[in-house]
Amino acid sequence: MNRKAFLAMLARDAHVARRNFVPLLLQTFLQPLMFVFIFGRVMVGSGYMPPEYKSLLLPGIMALSMVGAGIWSVAMPLIGEFQFTHEIEDRLLAPMDISWVAIEKVVAGMLQALAAGLTVIPAGWALLRPGVELSLQAPLTFVGVALLVALFSASGGLVLGCSIGQAHVGLMFSLVVAPMIFFGCTYYPWSALKNFPILQNAVLLNPLVYASEGLRGTLVPRFPHLSLLAVLAGLAFFDVLLLAAGLRQFHRKAVD
Repeated sequence: MNRKAFLAMLARDAHVARRNFVPLLLQTFLQPLMFVFIFGRVMVGSGYMPPEYKSLLLPGIMALSMVGAGIWSVAMPLIGEFQFTHEIEDRLLAPMDISWVAIEKVVAGMLQALAAGLTVIPAGWALLRPGVELSLQAPLTFVGVALLVALFSASGGLVLGCSIGQAHVGLMFSLVVAPMIFFGCTYYPWSALKNFPILQNAVLLNPLVYASEGLRGTLVPRFPHLSLLAVLAGLAFFDVLLLAAGLRQFHRKAVD
């Protein structure tokens, strides 16, 4: 790796993100915050949901925001750069291995995912107070889970960005992202599916389940959640799988 070239590309992506801060903020937070307001404020305030649901909901929204930000910030620029602007050709001329160009994209996506997730906590706190009770008993475990979630989202964006055409972006969100969200235990714990044992076991193939349950287990451990050991193992497995697949797809597309 050429460290100077790598950091220069990372600084450029940071500059672009700063220039597009408002659109990025809207596309990342608008939908999750609407869910927080409707389910956490309106439904709880109307008595249709118990007050404890506020604390249960917030980690799931954080996972959703991180995954959405990571996938979007990596996949969409890659689709445009490979198929329209061809800006990726300039990056490929950088004096470093092709794989490091892809890794820089992943690192930039991770940073955006972490920023999105951390911003949800004060925003959700402001919308849902009083009643939100977060308990960060194991800060190092929380940091580890957050980093693994960010890596999963950015690596997933790398895979999708190198595999999906511009004409199929809507289909990607309809067939991949939307089912992942609704069956990702973002609005309910994994244990809530105990009356549907086949579905409960099937959703374990969804990496968003481990993201939601991991953040729930580190922020509101009093609620039911998957064991943190299972969460860390699951996230590590999907991170390695998606990163390897993304690097292979990126290399193949760059060479073509």
